[in-house]
This record gives sequence, structure tokens and C-alpha cells, in this order.
Amino acid sequence: MAHNTKSSINELLVSLFNHVMDMEAKAVITEEYSDITNNDMHIIEAIGLEEPRNMSEIAHRLSVTVGTLTTNMNGLERKGYIRRSRSERDKRVVYVLLTDKGKKAFYHHRDFHKKMIRAIVRDLNEEEMEILYRCLVNLDRFLDPNTESGK
Repeated sequence: MAHNTKSSINELLVSLFNHVMDMEAKAVITEEYSDITNNDMHIIEAIGLEEPRNMSEIAHRLSVTVGTLTTNMNGLERKGYIRRSRSERDKRVVYVLLTDKGKKAFYHHRDFHKKMIRAIVRDLNEEEMEILYRCLVNLDRFLDPNTESGK
């Protein structure tokens, strides 16, 4: 691969990162959700719709400490997006659930991501999507501090 192509890929990745962050903030934090941040939306996404998650699981999914997450959860609970409850078996464990308002925000955020993925794969055949997937896995491994290639 020519140096020029590698340089172009680097510039494109930087540009994509900035555009995705800007566009996501504009698309997701609409007037209805102006009381929360894009970061809050990612917390809502990490909580998800499945069974209640405990604080440690959510913090792990977001690569943050439980202490950092607690601060954000206080705001999300105050604004009515989440509900916390203590485990009956172990009072130290706090579970988090999305309220109806939180679920609505979750779907709103997910719709943005669905539209983005449709735009990315629109002109790709199955083989090209596999190649794109492998490239993104490689990038994720490189960026993940918990993997060997991320070091």
C-alpha cells in the first residue's frame, strides 16, 4: 500500500471520528433530550433494555469507574431516565433500569446508529461488508487498551 493511501486513511479516520461525534450530538440531543448530554445517551445505551444491570457491569461496558458513573446516574435518575434499586440478596449491589422516558431515549439513540450503519453498507456486497468488519475489528483491537495490540 502506498504511503499516500495510508496517509489518506489516517486523515479519513480522524475526519470520520470528528464527524460522527458532531453528527451524533446534533442528531441525538434534540430539543426533547436537551436536558442530557451525548455521554448520558451512551450510558442509557449501556444500561440497555434487557435485565437490570448492576453498576459494575455498566461501568465496565463504558470503561469508567463506578464512582464516575454514579455521578452521571444521579443526574439521569433526577431527570427521570433511570431507576435504581438495591439487590434483595446483596444490599451492596445496585441495579439500574431504564424508565419509560429512558427507553424512549434509548430507541431514539439506536435509530441514529441504524441510519449510520445503513449509510455505511448501502453500496457494499456481502464480501465487502466482511472486509469492512475485519478492518473495524482490527481498529478496535488496536484502540482497546486491554488487548495486546492496543499496547
